[in-house]
Amino acid sequence: MKSELKTKAYKLTRDAAPLSFMIPTRNSARTPLLYFDEEKGYNRPLRYARNQRSPFEDEQDGNAIVEPIIFEDGMLIVEKTNPTLQEFLKYHPMNGNKFIEIDDARDAQEEYDYMTTEVDALIEARSMSIDKMEIIGRVIFNKDVSLMSTAELKRDVLVFAKTNPEMFMRAVNDPSLKLQSNVQRFFDNSLLSFRNHKRDVHYNLPNNKKRMAIIPFEADPMEYLSEWFKSDEGVEVLQFLEKQLD
Repeated sequence: MKSELKTKAYKLTRDAAPLSFMIPTRNSARTPLLYFDEEKGYNRPLRYARNQRSPFEDEQDGNAIVEPIIFEDGMLIVEKTNPTLQEFLKYHPMNGNKFIEIDDARDAQEEYDYMTTEVDALIEARSMSIDKMEIIGRVIFNKDVSLMSTAELKRDVLVFAKTNPEMFMRAVNDPSLKLQSNVQRFFDNSLLSFRNHKRDVHYNLPNNKKRMAIIPFEADPMEYLSEWFKSDEGVEVLQFLEKQLD
């Protein structure tokens, strides 16, 4: 059953769309326009020609008349009488990157989902305990929360929840967040120290300055240490250092 023909609208994804934007209309070495056909098992070159019924070169005849495709003021309207262009845009490599098809129902759902997440994040931030706010401050903001007033901490957490609600909700639901916070506290309280450009982690205790761990090249030190403390070797060290915090 064929889908109903209808006029479709497309918009550029950039916030500040140029007055005029032209997308490539045919496959070339400079601008490859290829679509991988899973049924056929190979890439098929694309080419838009109004006088052809297919957007695929291998289904066009030798009389293809290539036309430009231009977004004006960030928009492109394609009438239902031009299904070839609609299909070409569907398979175009820039679809989803440089431009998208306008779908009012989809856009409304996405906006609703974002707004719901924002509300949930603000409610969570408003009711959050100071202890948990301090964890957010250490791990997410990378701040020494001992130097912040309660009002400053509450404000920063609320701003974070409002401006990045999805990231905020992921953070507060991350079971390893408290562990990451304690790792930061180990350094803030001088129980541990970095050496060798943050590649080596040493104990910084009165009777123990030995190296505790080596951070692999290109690994994030805090993320690596959080995982290291979960290992058989690290669990006992973690328990010992947490007692020093208490």
